[in-house]
Amino acid sequence: MSDWVDVAKKDELPPGERVIVDVDDVAVAVFNIDGEFLAIEDVCSHDGAELASGELEGDVIVCPRHGAKFCLRTGDVLAPPAYEPISVFPVRIVGDTVQVRDDRWDS
Repeated sequence: MSDWVDVAKKDELPPGERVIVDVDDVAVAVFNIDGEFLAIEDVCSHDGAELASGELEGDVIVCPRHGAKFCLRTGDVLAPPAYEPISVFPVRIVGDTVQVRDDRWDS
């Protein structure tokens, strides 16, 4: 189980912006989508490329390499060439700090 990792102050991550943080040696992209903070592993399931620099379409990220689309809320694939979902992570706000953690190994 990983600990919660500070991402940024809420006002340092305005709507439409993203930041990459290291969570236990995993690159995690945290997005502000209209005031809601969402986090994914910054890896495309199609070819292992980074995703965070891709275009946002609401709560959808478009892979900058081949155009696969993923839902930031669920990790589901919305358009090929990817067919496997991506990992999503829990985000919380403590005071005015956005935090994220990798809960994939929790029992």
